[in-house]
Amino acid sequence: MEYEKITKLVQLVSESALTGLELDENGDRLVLKKEKAAEQYPAPSDFGGSTAAANDILPKGNDCEAYGSNTAQPEKAEMNESSAPDEVVVSPLVGTFYASPSEDAPAFVREGDQIKKGQTLAIVEAMKLMNEIESEYDGTIAAVLVENGQIVEYGQPLFRISR
Repeated sequence: MEYEKITKLVQLVSESALTGLELDENGDRLVLKKEKAAEQYPAPSDFGGSTAAANDILPKGNDCEAYGSNTAQPEKAEMNESSAPDEVVVSPLVGTFYASPSEDAPAFVREGDQIKKGQTLAIVEAMKLMNEIESEYDGTIAAVLVENGQIVEYGQPLFRISR
């Protein structure tokens, strides 16, 4: 591979929103990866007594649309004051979120599904290893907070579970 081509690819990846690039050309393999600083989230055990606490840990800015509106959820919390607060399942590692075991298979869970402790909710792929995300609670899936195929960060909320 030519030096000029490699430097141009490095520049393009650096200036774009891409996080990486793999290129295999005539037996020459080039892998470029761009790492960004991980966003900091409070520990999951620090949640208060309402679903509003889950909204406080969501990233601010453009990423919030992927999680839904933050304004509707506190109203739900006020209506359900007598019920237990929602639990939030967070990603234990950085990787790619998969809602189903394969592209043509149904999702492990959907909003409204009843779940049991230990049930598989999703898979997070990291370094070609598939890591099953299991529920620590019995309850109902109140919200799926990420899209299939989305890159997730350590500590990023994945699901809200009503108990």
